[in-house]
Amino acid sequence: MKILLLGKNGQVGWELQRSLAPLGEVVALDFDSPGPLTADFSKPESLAATVRAVAPDVIVNAAAHTAVDKAESEPELARALNATSPAVLAREAAARGAWLLHYSTDYVFDGSGSTPRDEDAPTGPLNVYGQTKLEGEEAIRASGCRHLILRTSWVYGARGGNFARTMLKLAQEREALKVIADQIGAPTGADLLADLSAHMIRAARTDASLAGSYHAVAAGETSWHGYASHVIAFARTAGVPLKVAEGAIEAVPTSAFPTPARRPLNSRLSSAKLREHFGLVLPDWRAGVERMLTEVLGR
Repeated sequence: MKILLLGKNGQVGWELQRSLAPLGEVVALDFDSPGPLTADFSKPESLAATVRAVAPDVIVNAAAHTAVDKAESEPELARALNATSPAVLAREAAARGAWLLHYSTDYVFDGSGSTPRDEDAPTGPLNVYGQTKLEGEEAIRASGCRHLILRTSWVYGARGGNFARTMLKLAQEREALKVIADQIGAPTGADLLADLSAHMIRAARTDASLAGSYHAVAAGETSWHGYASHVIAFARTAGVPLKVAEGAIEAVPTSAFPTPARRPLNSRLSSAKLREHFGLVLPDWRAGVERMLTEVLGR
């Protein structure tokens, strides 16, 4: 099997280089990859030539415009990266009978209510990022290519910046913190997504009826305040010197931190379909966060 991986240097892309390796030959590219092959999503049609040159059996698209607030001021670039380029990949996948695995987001929903959404729930994005990601999903489905679309939420990785690292830094600098408590979701590790992806690709290539859209998130739920509190408590137990006092992490509403892009309050996603169709177990979000923190803290 030959796999074309796009967005290799992102959090999920980095982990995919590891998880996909046992499946076959992996050609991993990013927008700045040297050589004749390009993965520049700002030039969607250039991707067609790359797919034709590599001639993959599977395309894994881990590239996207993920700067949610910035997307509000550059919607055309966000659309090129999140919608037009995936449409080109889907078209090329359909033409050669390849599979396409693509990542999407809870931001395709409006965040209303308090129950987890399944894959068939009505969409209603609140911002440009969510709208362009939804357009990308719709283009893939319309192409007729064999595909797996994985919607996820609150992705983090041990490599690069993430929410937990930011909270740890602030906890070492400040005596008190304010963290949003009315947005609810499931922190999901890039390593978990990469491992799920490899399992799903292998199974789907054997059973094409598994094609479709799935919600892929860690089990359980929390708020950003709960997430920060867990991270800081873990660090304190691990002996990390912290300036923030115990009990000095204040829970505040989203309105306390205005942003250009509106955020959904309810990011809960039901992973029942994925678990049932692929026979996989999704661990509690705390397990992945603690593993990541152990690596980050070197303990």
